[in-house]
Amino acid sequence: MAKAQSDGDRDAIDLLTEDHKRVQKLFKDFERTGRDDEEALREVVETACVELQIHAVLEEEIFYPAVRVQAQDDAQEDLLNQAEVEHEAVDELIAKLHELGAGDAMYAAYFSVLSEYVKHHIREEEKALFPQVKKMTALDLQQLAEDMRLRREEVFAEIESDDESELEASSGEDDDAGTSAADELLEDEEEQIPPTRARH
Repeated sequence: MAKAQSDGDRDAIDLLTEDHKRVQKLFKDFERTGRDDEEALREVVETACVELQIHAVLEEEIFYPAVRVQAQDDAQEDLLNQAEVEHEAVDELIAKLHELGAGDAMYAAYFSVLSEYVKHHIREEEKALFPQVKKMTALDLQQLAEDMRLRREEVFAEIESDDESELEASSGEDDDAGTSAADELLEDEEEQIPPTRARH
């Protein structure tokens, strides 16, 4: 029989590694997409950005804090600190991509740099951090996985709700070129607009 892991069998590291694989596949999809196919480019970039943002939430809110509590030395602390700095750099690049259109000459360049940052981050985690985390016997990686699964569902639902609110807002207004997608998501969260508000 095939050794397919059920959700309950996968620990936190398994889940994060699966995230890494999904994002790396999207990077390959981007490389194969023609630069003149703006719609396909935008779809790949936006999907990758959502994946990265959800992944960052799981690591920053759940995984890193739990690992930091069990960190034994400065080297482990340094790995966690570097990972968080890398997240900040990725956030800045994602924000820049939200400001640009797929037809912008710099769009592909920003996404290519983002992919290089993320690939480096993945190598650091999988080669240096994860092997050390596996040795932290006091860390319940199964419970962390469960916490991360629940949080992923919450974040994904928030993003879907924000997307619906954005669509409703844009259908009744002219597009505001000066407002980034990140700004709109933030405004939607603050206003708590229900997705069905515009329906009569």
